[in-house]
Parts: sequence; C-alpha cells; structure tokens
Amino acid sequence: MGEHSVVAIQDEYAEDFAWCYGCGRLNKEGHQFRTVWNGEETVTLYKPKEEHTAIPGFVYGGLIASLVDCHGTGSASLALHRKNGFEPGSGEAPPRFVTASLHVDYLKPTPQGIELKAVGKVEEIHPKKFKVRIEVYAGDTLCATGEVTAVVMPASFAK
Repeated sequence: MGEHSVVAIQDEYAEDFAWCYGCGRLNKEGHQFRTVWNGEETVTLYKPKEEHTAIPGFVYGGLIASLVDCHGTGSASLALHRKNGFEPGSGEAPPRFVTASLHVDYLKPTPQGIELKAVGKVEEIHPKKFKVRIEVYAGDTLCATGEVTAVVMPASFAK
C-alpha cells in the first residue's frame, strides 16, 4: 500500500499543533503516528517498541488506546480536509481535531514484535464533529476496536 511513502495528515499540521505525544511530528519523544487514506478508509501503521510492554510478549493497552485516539482525530482531519477540497500535500493546512470521546474494546491480547495497523471508517455527524470507527490489527488478528468522536479544535487552543 505504501502508507509510509505518502504525506500523512499529521505532516501538514501547523507547528503550534504538532506536539501531541501520540501523533505530533515535532514531539521527538512521542509515537509520531501517521494517518493516510487507503481508498475510503484511513490507515495508521505502527510497530510498538519494547518499552510498550504490558507483560512480556504483549503490548500495553494504553498504547492501543493512544493509537485509536490519534488515528481517530487524524482520520477526522483527513475527512474534513477532503470535504473542503484538499488532500495532504496540497499545501493547504488541514483542520486540527481534538477528542470529545474515546472508547476502546480490547478483543485479544496484542502481541509484541508485530506492526499494528489501525483502519478507520469516518462518519460525519455534524459540520465540526466526526465519528470514526477503528479496528486495530496485529498481522491478520483483530486485537481491538474503538470509536472516537472528534471535534474541530476550538480557537481557544491557539496561543
């Protein structure tokens, strides 16, 4: 699919809003999740590090929640950016979203050492609010599902 070789929505966030621990490209200590289109779905790939261990051999659930969270807000940003007539790489700054609600269901233990793939389906529920349903896979195994309600970041977040 080449998800790593294309421009992710997080690559386009304004510098003031690119510091999120999960998806901020400027946060060198963070995960730096990258969300891209794959047809009408969104995708984020991420290989957990050794320090993301819950118990030996398995990924910490908080990392999964962070992946679902940032994939949800990134997916919402992609959807509204596309609705506004733009794609990542167009030179137009995308809208930035924040999480209004986050729900994660852990279906199976997530094994360490395998790249995770978050797949999102976006539904607009209001002009400034999107619901994203997410599935997280380790290889072919569905390990978690989630739902994020994301809202356009309020102007009060700006400096």
